Amino acid sequence: MLTRHKLRTGIIFSLAFAFVVMTAIALYGDLPHLIAAIVHFRWAFLPLILGLTLCNYLGRFLKWQYYLKRLTIRINWRKSLLIFISGLSMAITPGKVGELLKSYLLKRSTGEPISRTSPIIVAERLTDGIAMIALSSTGLALYRYGWELLVVLLVCVVAGVLVIQNRRLSLALLSFGERLPVISRAASWLRAFYESSYILLQWRPLLLAVTIGVISWMGECAALYFVFAGLGLGFGVELFVKSMFIMGVSSLVGSASGLPGGLGTADGSMIGLTRLLLTPSATIGGAATLLIRLCTLWFGLALGVVALLIYRASEHTPIFAQQGDAQSPSTHDASGLPSPESLPDLETAAATSKSGDSLK
Repeated sequence: MLTRHKLRTGIIFSLAFAFVVMTAIALYGDLPHLIAAIVHFRWAFLPLILGLTLCNYLGRFLKWQYYLKRLTIRINWRKSLLIFISGLSMAITPGKVGELLKSYLLKRSTGEPISRTSPIIVAERLTDGIAMIALSSTGLALYRYGWELLVVLLVCVVAGVLVIQNRRLSLALLSFGERLPVISRAASWLRAFYESSYILLQWRPLLLAVTIGVISWMGECAALYFVFAGLGLGFGVELFVKSMFIMGVSSLVGSASGLPGGLGTADGSMIGLTRLLLTPSATIGGAATLLIRLCTLWFGLALGVVALLIYRASEHTPIFAQQGDAQSPSTHDASGLPSPESLPDLETAAATSKSGDSLK
């Protein structure tokens, strides 16, 4: 069972692994020179970089709201925003299983079962992945690096969507699975999961969500562009195209690895591509990687923790109350995390969400 203890153990392991990765990057970049590069970074760009990251989160929140509307889930937009941002606090859980926290909080706020809302998280990751492939394709045409990975990912995504959209085939597979001893136990859960997935992954909502994803993730590509500019690599269209390519490919590599937050794999890809396309300096590559990860992964995680604390404190505050919101009985312990008894649905949802995980 996916218990609170196991979740905390995974987070602690991820934090320790993150420390090891950052230490390795610092040593690889020649620590004294790397510190000097960061000190001389144009810190006036920092508000702009963080603002561009926030633009990405805003675009993704709009997609989250669109998916809630598609599934006719009604919730106060302020509470919905807190739930969405709270999900960022779980960015470094293994396989991003912790992002199912959003479905859990939705269940507490609206009474909607996790089996019905967890496909939103899968659709988010799926469309974000397609968006990053689209952004990477610009550089792919110029540099012809990593095209094999992008093609494999795209084929897998398209195949998965086609299977889901083929209702007859999907229902036949579900019926077959229901006759198997293990799968039959989760038959009702899987059918509810499929029905939501079928609604969210029709071509029209899929294309709209991918378009939103391209626009929102371009914000983080622009953030990396200003990180490079702040480290003295200049400005220009060519640098921006390379920034999109580096951010897109490294994010996809990190997601494909399944490691929490893409730790190690995304970082290593970013350093390697920076040295290959922009500068041979390991110091600049390491400094750029540490800075952009600070302003994206760790910035988002900090926002998520704050939002989760605010959500806890505001659960019984009138400003977040909305007529029609069904408040389910409390299943939190004193720490504010789900109690072990409340998590059986998360275990089943986690197994399915891993197949759709595509971004940090």
